[in-house]
Amino acid sequence: MSRAVADDIARSPTLQEAQRFFYNGDYDTAATATLALCAARPDDLAACELRTSTLLFQIKKVLGEQGNLDKTTAWRLCAACPALMSAFLAETARGQTVARARLEIHPEDEDTLFFLGKLDLNYVWLQLGTLGHKTGWDEYWEARRSLDRVLQTNPENIRARVARAWIDYIVGTKVPRGVRWILGGGNKKRGLVAVRHVVEMGGSDFFVQAEAMFALWDMQVREREVPEAVATARMLARDFPENRELRRFLTIHATAQ
Repeated sequence: MSRAVADDIARSPTLQEAQRFFYNGDYDTAATATLALCAARPDDLAACELRTSTLLFQIKKVLGEQGNLDKTTAWRLCAACPALMSAFLAETARGQTVARARLEIHPEDEDTLFFLGKLDLNYVWLQLGTLGHKTGWDEYWEARRSLDRVLQTNPENIRARVARAWIDYIVGTKVPRGVRWILGGGNKKRGLVAVRHVVEMGGSDFFVQAEAMFALWDMQVREREVPEAVATARMLARDFPENRELRRFLTIHATAQ
C-alpha cells in the first residue's frame, strides 16, 4: 500500500461519524463521508448500504424541494437527480455483487444476507415509494428471501426486523390490494406494530435503535398518528438536535400532546 493511500484511509471518517451525519439529516456531508469510506474499503457492506441510504434520502430531499409537482415533472426539473441516481445505481450494483459473491461461499452468513436484503430494499423503496415506478420486483423478492433467512436463524436481529417491517409496510401501502398476494402479502399495521415493538424493547446499539425509531416516526407521520409521532420526534431530537426535519415537524405540531 502506498503512503498516499494509507494517509487517505487514515483520514477517512468512521462509519459512526457518517451515521451521525445521516441521522442529523445532513445528507450531503453523509454522502461525502460514505464516498470516502467506500473508496477506502470497497468491500465494506455496512458503508455501502449507508451510502445507498444517503443517496436515496438526497434524492427524496431534492425532489421534495420541487414543491407539489407530480413525480414525473419533479424529476424532469431536478437538475441534481440524474447524477444522484447514477451514483445510487452504481453503489447498489457494487454492493449487491460483493454480497452475492460472499453468499456463494457462505450462503447463511447473517450479516451478508442482511446487507443484500437492505440494499435491495433501498432500491425498491426508491423506485416504488419515491419515484412511483412499478419496478424492482426481482430486488423485492431477493430482499424478502434474504431478510426472512436472517430472521429464521436469528429472530432477534433488530435491523432485519425493521427492514422486514418496511416490506410489510411498502406492500401494504404502495401495492393495490387485489395484487398484494402476488408479492407474498403485506400489512401496514403489522409493519407499524413490529417497528413499535422493536423500539419499545430498546437495548440495542445506538444507531440500530436510531434506525428503528426513525422508521417508527416515518410510519407514524404517514399514518397521521400525530401525537405519537410528536412523542417519537421529541426523543429523536434529543439525540439528533441538528436534524432540521425533526425540528420543523415539532415546530408545526408544537401543541400536540
